[in-house]
Amino acid sequence: MTRKRRRLMILALALLGLGTATALTLSAFRDNIVFFYSPSDLAAKPPGGRTVRIGGLVEAGSLKREGGMTVTFQVTDTAKSLPVTYTGILPDLFREGQGVVAEGKLGADGVFTATELLAKHDEKYMPPDVADALKRAGHPGKPGDAPVAAGEEHQTSTLRTNP
Repeated sequence: MTRKRRRLMILALALLGLGTATALTLSAFRDNIVFFYSPSDLAAKPPGGRTVRIGGLVEAGSLKREGGMTVTFQVTDTAKSLPVTYTGILPDLFREGQGVVAEGKLGADGVFTATELLAKHDEKYMPPDVADALKRAGHPGKPGDAPVAAGEEHQTSTLRTNP
């Protein structure tokens, strides 16, 4: 084998290795990406068995405990509602009328089975995706309860007691 052929062979093997590494990386990204949907988005275009995140408000009067650690509730963006089932420990701040993001899969029966629930962290915070979905759905919102997206300034108060 001549020097020129050897260099060409090494270059071809390097390009083949680089192409394989790129293909594997892109495949891993595709398998691990999780899209965000609002209930209206899911009604318009179901994700087809993929793991997705849904967000909105927990509809008032919809929270029901079904024994053990299973709960059902409705997530709404004020335009559409979606039934959700979750088995596990609820976050401390989870309650009706508050923002929630649930990760899981939409079943063939139209019920979203959540594997993870994320609740808001203070009285004014709402995840940015949920706030955007509510704005698109035309949520009226009052000046005092406007959602604050992540990274925006908001005031908090701390209760201090003297010993």
